Amino acid sequence: MREINESWFRYINHLGIEYPFLNNIFVFFAEYTVLFLALFVIFLWFKRTSEGRKKVIVGVLAFLFAYVTGHLVGFFHFNYQPFIEMENVNQLIEKRANNSFPSDHTILFFSFCVSFWLFHKRNVFWLVLAVLGGASRIGVGVHYPFDVIVGATIAIIYALIFYYVVPKSFLIQKSLTYYENLEKKIWRSSKSRNNKDIDL
Repeated sequence: MREINESWFRYINHLGIEYPFLNNIFVFFAEYTVLFLALFVIFLWFKRTSEGRKKVIVGVLAFLFAYVTGHLVGFFHFNYQPFIEMENVNQLIEKRANNSFPSDHTILFFSFCVSFWLFHKRNVFWLVLAVLGGASRIGVGVHYPFDVIVGATIAIIYALIFYYVVPKSFLIQKSLTYYENLEKKIWRSSKSRNNKDIDL
């Protein structure tokens, strides 16, 4: 199993050595698409549509549960990052040495991206982004393929669970309604205060 893991890692990671232009692409997807994802989640929430907020809730819950599960799984298997354990690794970003199994970044990518995709299955953009995000962690030399595969699997399972649970959950719907009513009151209060300031 370890031989397969290292062999797959070498193949993907050394693409950046054979084709140097790929290095910037690996770094971009490994480091900066997280920012894009965060900005999109904020946009989706404050767009104030019911479906958009349900997407965010599914993604957040999937990530939280997958993250905790990933750390529990990490108690049963430990491996350092490839750049610690192997020679001639094409390491493109700095990372502290610790247990890289499973990949937290991959859990984040797949939790949100798969959750978004489930609401619009014809749009494969989110699946492609998740795969590129996971593969890029191998490309930059900080994770093995099995770190990514296990992280993705955990995230997909929870995304599927919460995709079916959230829309039917009375508690979540009640909480969302309460939040939206509170949001409307704050919005009206702020608008009223601004109007008074203009009148003065």
